[in-house]
Amino acid sequence: MNIALIGASGYVGSALRNEALARGHKVTALVSQPVKLKAQDNLSVVKADVLDEAALAGLLRGHGAVLSAFSGQAQADVLGYYLRGFRSIIAAVKNSGVPRLLMVGGAGSLEAAPGVLVIDTPQFPEAWKATAEGARQALELLRQERTLDWTMLSPSAMLEPDKRTGQFRLGDDRLLVDANGESRISLEDYAVAMIDELEKPAHSRRRFTVGY
Repeated sequence: MNIALIGASGYVGSALRNEALARGHKVTALVSQPVKLKAQDNLSVVKADVLDEAALAGLLRGHGAVLSAFSGQAQADVLGYYLRGFRSIIAAVKNSGVPRLLMVGGAGSLEAAPGVLVIDTPQFPEAWKATAEGARQALELLRQERTLDWTMLSPSAMLEPDKRTGQFRLGDDRLLVDANGESRISLEDYAVAMIDELEKPAHSRRRFTVGY
């Protein structure tokens, strides 16, 4: 499949890029700093500004799907920048005619207990609250969409580089916890779950999660 990947040089975006390329997909890497990536087989690197809706729609046009690993974590106004960029991405995808949007979500919007979101628990790191709140609001915006075919994948609480096992559980809106009481997924297995969803859609217009 011909995929447009927003944020392809970032923490999660790099894992998605590697997994998609390993499976033989063609990837257009849309990044703010193309110098961070080198072109290779099946990979095209294109400079993009997510806040430029019209230009972004033009870059997306013709692709089979859009994967977004967009993050505002490096910005001074993390939440404001994220939401502006996210709204621009939604509009650009719709204007481009690309049939599907798959989004990287956050664990903060998952339920730690019935009616209690992870972001609202005392132990949630303050440094990640703005990003988590952005992802939470992004999910609500997606749920209001009436025409866009979207999917959001939220990781477990711990998302760190480790092994690619291909062995994990999928869930819906509840934080997944293993037998030791830990909520975790490797960056590599998160990417596996996302590209699995790309290839065999099972969560259209829904959010789901992945964990061990």
